[in-house]
Amino acid sequence: MSIGITADHVELASTLRKWGASLGAADQVRAAEGDATARFEETWAAIGDMGLIGIAIPEEHGGGGGSVLDVAVALEACAHEMLPGPLLATSVAACVLRDVPEVATALSSGEMSVGVGLLPSLRVVGQCLGGRVDVVWDAPSVTHLLVGAEDRWFVVPTSSVEVTAATGPDLSRRFGTVTLTEVPLADVVEVAHLSATLVRRTAVTLAAAEASGISRWCLRTAVEHAGVREQFGAKIGSFQAVKQLCAGMLETSEAVTAVAWDAASVAFGDDGQWSFAADVAGTIAFDGAVRVAQDCIQVLGGIGFTFEHDAHLHLRRAASLRALFGGADGFATALAAAAGDGVRRSVRLDFAGKDAAVRERLRPRLDELAGLDARSQRRALVDSGLFMPHWPAPYGLAAAPLEQLVIDQELAAAGVTRADIKIGAWAVPTILAHGTDAQRERFVRPTLMGELVWCQLFSEPGAGSDLASLRTRAVRVDGGWRLTGQKVWTSLAQDAHWAICLARTNPDVPQHQGITYFLVDMTADGIDVRPLREMTGDALFNEVFLEDVFVPDDLVVGEVDNGWRLARTTLSNERVAMAGSKLDLSVERAIGLAADLGGPQRARVGQAVAMSTVCTLLGLRTTFRSLAGQGPGAESSVAKLLTVRNRQDASELVVDLLGDRVVLGGELAEDAVHEMLLTRCLSIAGGTTQILRNVAAERILGLPR
Repeated sequence: MSIGITADHVELASTLRKWGASLGAADQVRAAEGDATARFEETWAAIGDMGLIGIAIPEEHGGGGGSVLDVAVALEACAHEMLPGPLLATSVAACVLRDVPEVATALSSGEMSVGVGLLPSLRVVGQCLGGRVDVVWDAPSVTHLLVGAEDRWFVVPTSSVEVTAATGPDLSRRFGTVTLTEVPLADVVEVAHLSATLVRRTAVTLAAAEASGISRWCLRTAVEHAGVREQFGAKIGSFQAVKQLCAGMLETSEAVTAVAWDAASVAFGDDGQWSFAADVAGTIAFDGAVRVAQDCIQVLGGIGFTFEHDAHLHLRRAASLRALFGGADGFATALAAAAGDGVRRSVRLDFAGKDAAVRERLRPRLDELAGLDARSQRRALVDSGLFMPHWPAPYGLAAAPLEQLVIDQELAAAGVTRADIKIGAWAVPTILAHGTDAQRERFVRPTLMGELVWCQLFSEPGAGSDLASLRTRAVRVDGGWRLTGQKVWTSLAQDAHWAICLARTNPDVPQHQGITYFLVDMTADGIDVRPLREMTGDALFNEVFLEDVFVPDDLVVGEVDNGWRLARTTLSNERVAMAGSKLDLSVERAIGLAADLGGPQRARVGQAVAMSTVCTLLGLRTTFRSLAGQGPGAESSVAKLLTVRNRQDASELVVDLLGDRVVLGGELAEDAVHEMLLTRCLSIAGGTTQILRNVAAERILGLPR
């Protein structure tokens, strides 16, 4: 996957990666190793021919009139192929100077390339510009420089300055120190309304796109190697340790891509939102790219440590990007401050007018709903199909993703809230998809009306993550089946009227094949529900013992012995929704404590804010994929893994921030400790984190079993 979600962006990224791969960029980088003033003319000429610099420049100045997101998609693809030269800095300049006609025209025509100095350390004395900028991106290899003096910014010909060239860790770029000695202002172009903040924020946004390209190359390279390299008589990708490492790379890469996409999507829009998104990107992207590059080398082993392999080139570029912005703590500290001031990332959907007809159809109906009492309102929602619009008619509207999102927005605007049917939201879709007409008639509407509460009898003491090894058995009897076994970790069992239950009906076939899906009356003889008290002191889960429980044939869903396929329907969810802007509970608590903290602790809070935002962004990217008519990407699987980590880490952070006060109790301390203990279950429930990473490594990355 890449930054791009739309068909156009996916195609652009694919085209540029193929084109970039044909340039032999890594060979050019190695050939120029000792040349501090290398210009990488061959690659730069190819970049000019492709029109990459002009992507964001208005058409009237000879450019493509594209967005910053278009630029980010291109930069990600070029970084994936390690294209050398001043592409990043010149792209930054093109974005901030696109409204300066003489500069924009020269950039789009290929006559100008621009290096950037982020710190405005020059001075204006009379009618001359002078001073020194210690670090200027691409100074030895460009025609012009974008440099600042306090609150004034200038485009300066490189021929007017002294450049001390340097070869840093990134062998694909050249940096330098620039000295100006009384350069007349008449010889430079002053750029009105440009600030150091805008230049830096643009640089962070586009550098994050490069970080995504680096991460993607490293992940792909590691996975390809793990799929063919053999040790101890097996491909190393089949080793659990390697699977876990590659799945961790996937998590980090998805996070880096999500923040790069978000920062570019909001660039030059709402200032507060872009600032927040860029700080999230700075907190996540550069450390993430370094970590993925390091892990790539770990998977490659000795070959990855050689100069001949390209892996170190990506690590070098990732480390250089991180160094150029001073590390993650500065971004995280700023993020904590913004969050403390109430800023949250709020993404708006642009339906391009396709929502108008849906809204027009909905609003009269919603006006009627808003005036009803709660019971009547719920009945009207169920009758209209608006309660679960993604379900098929007559219980829903078979709503496509766009219609689902519009319905959510209109219901919220009307103040209409839909009740949570909890496990029913998992049980009923299976009945709809695989049940009989009689089952649908009996169970669907009462569930929607809140008359039936469900629980799920899946997990067992010996079958948690490995659900297919369940031992609850179902024996055929006259008119139905007798179920005997033990289920565990069953929420709502004390209150449920009905349960969805998996039981083994054929022990003589492979374990995935001999399982049947039953609907069990929780008031039936032979059912014993025993609450389990958890470490929090609560008893939310239960053990459920089934002793010769009779289930009639008409409560078997689907075909006998085919329940595993149905279980996968239960565990999937076709609902499309927009995530809100509120952060995780513990993150919000940490923000509340941050005002009284020192710098390092505030940075920790900012890290938590960033990771919580990442989890939201992953959900948003899944939603945008649905709107674009694409199948789900890796985001949905990664979102669960990162959300678990975020909630656990954030809950521990709050307890840590409270310090020794936590032992004195009180409402805040007790709530914080309760949340810390409660979140321990998240990496176990629904499949342990380690097993889910194995599944991600096999099903998403394609590593061998």
